[in-house]
Amino acid sequence: MEDVLDIREVTRRTGLTSRALRFYEARGLVRPLRTHSGRRLYGPGDLERIGQILALKRAGLTLAQIQRLTARKPLDLTSLVDAQIEAIDAQARDLAEAKALLLVVKSRIDRGEPIDVATFCSLISNGDRIMEAENWRKVIDRHFTEEEKAHWAERATALPPGFDMDSYHRQWAVLAAKVEAALPLDPASPEAQALLDEWNAQLEPFMAVATPEMKAGAARLHESMNEWKDDQPPPFSMDVWRFIQAAGKARQAS
Repeated sequence: MEDVLDIREVTRRTGLTSRALRFYEARGLVRPLRTHSGRRLYGPGDLERIGQILALKRAGLTLAQIQRLTARKPLDLTSLVDAQIEAIDAQARDLAEAKALLLVVKSRIDRGEPIDVATFCSLISNGDRIMEAENWRKVIDRHFTEEEKAHWAERATALPPGFDMDSYHRQWAVLAAKVEAALPLDPASPEAQALLDEWNAQLEPFMAVATPEMKAGAARLHESMNEWKDDQPPPFSMDVWRFIQAAGKARQAS
């Protein structure tokens, strides 16, 4: 019995708490011996099993997965590993998004914007929208001069009061999906021209306030979307943009 350890010594060697060891025991992961007085004694096999548990937990496996894996029953280890890698990838994406959002908030603080707790909570709650706006800002900064951006901001004030930009963006997503689903399509066909009519109708709020320079800038931005689409997903694909351009040219030629 020289190689058996009581629970106090096991906690010292493993760094686990006695509560964690008792929990593992309750889950059937370890089965220490018991003295007549109920004192737990851990042998070499128990220590080996505890080491396995700690190693598998470090790999991100849940206790349920560890229980199945250490039960010595047939198990598809490849599927288990693949599933765990997928779960870790998802966690990594969540952490990356959280970090990016915090960096946006920090940049606002660095610019001297007053950020109280309520504002901070609001920024976190609206994280997706804020990140999208921040991504668009980076794209716009790269493709437009300060003078052009100021001109756009000035003309935006001419939009109707209460204009819902979020709803407008959602409408573009719906129309872009509709056009994408119709491709390939002859640009001169009645179906293509009907889609062009929908596209032009959707453009009316922009066309009502846009100057020729703004229209040219928007076209330039869309023509270069392959350069920035990894930073911010565009409202429609290059295939959709090329199709709309071709449909417009077909109408002019008719």
